Amino acid sequence: MAKTAVPARKAPSKSEVTNNIAEATGLSKKQVGSVLEALANEIKKSLSSKGPGVFAVPGLVKIEKKKVPARPARKGVPNPFKPGELMDQPAKPASVKVKVRALKNLKDMV
Repeated sequence: MAKTAVPARKAPSKSEVTNNIAEATGLSKKQVGSVLEALANEIKKSLSSKGPGVFAVPGLVKIEKKKVPARPARKGVPNPFKPGELMDQPAKPASVKVKVRALKNLKDMV
């Protein structure tokens, strides 16, 4: 027997999240929006060049900034997809990556 297709669930929108938090806490939607905006500003300050480069939402996630150094160009590198063939790798500039890790409490929720 064929299984019936279950429609894919969507992630809640920003307004849905704001409404749900407002109902749960008794705050107005405007206050909840300002709290989320303040949280975003705190994350921005922590991950900026003057900040520590790490921000943690207690018990949920840890956000880290990682600097990736530049890579020089290389010639004659073995092609991993076609054995025996050589290829050239272009240079890559230095970049900054953001790493988000789930903490124990968030893992236990799932």
